[in-house]
Amino acid sequence: MSRLLDGKNAILYGGGGGIGGGVARAFAREGARVFLAGRTAGPLEAVAAEITGQGGAAEVAVLDALDERAVDEHAAAVVASAGSIDVSFNLISRGDVQGRPLVELAPDELLRAVTNGLRSSFLTARAAGRQMMRQRSGVVLHLNSGSAAGAMPGMGSTGPADAATEAFMRYLAAELGPHGVRVCGIWTAGVAETLTVEKLVAVGGPDVPAPEAVRQAIAGMSVLGRTPGLADVAEAAAFLASDRAAGITGTMTNVSAGLMLR
Repeated sequence: MSRLLDGKNAILYGGGGGIGGGVARAFAREGARVFLAGRTAGPLEAVAAEITGQGGAAEVAVLDALDERAVDEHAAAVVASAGSIDVSFNLISRGDVQGRPLVELAPDELLRAVTNGLRSSFLTARAAGRQMMRQRSGVVLHLNSGSAAGAMPGMGSTGPADAATEAFMRYLAAELGPHGVRVCGIWTAGVAETLTVEKLVAVGGPDVPAPEAVRQAIAGMSVLGRTPGLADVAEAAAFLASDRAAGITGTMTNVSAGLMLR
């Protein structure tokens, strides 16, 4: 029985992170050869070792997805080695600031996530898109919290950053579509396995609630009464990256367990 991503080559930027690693493992299980890229070798190598230990194919590259030359050179190396780029997924951290009113943020606190998110999405999607246009196939994926579609107080720089990247991706879908390339996105927030003290403090500062309290709060606001899980996101991503989603482009898939109803 064929798997969803048999024969596909997938680059995952931020592939050593919580969501990135989960998506990488799902892609590999579904037959993809995964190329894990990120700034820190250790987490990338840990994910790659797990994948190869289970019979999958994974390679690691240490690079900064904000570095134009590094992204372009890595994409070229993947093509030279594997012959194609079939999936590109940007999952890097942007440096979001949450939990404070917008009027209390410094300009750099607001703009860091906007700039990092848009720049890295542009560089990684451009590198993949150029190759995908030549091969007349491929999927560019992205993920955000869905904050751009609403206006929830306390989301800080996340809403503007989501909006910038989401708008770029819709325009990219319109331009790449005639070349056989799809651009799809996922909305998710509060993924249970990623709600660690370290992640919460990095976004919200030292006074954030404990992870379990955050999980309970998110579950209480969701229609399904739970937070989305890593498997929920990873399985949706694998489907969107596959040929079974061939009619889907230029839109977001809501994987929020009903936290957002749109």
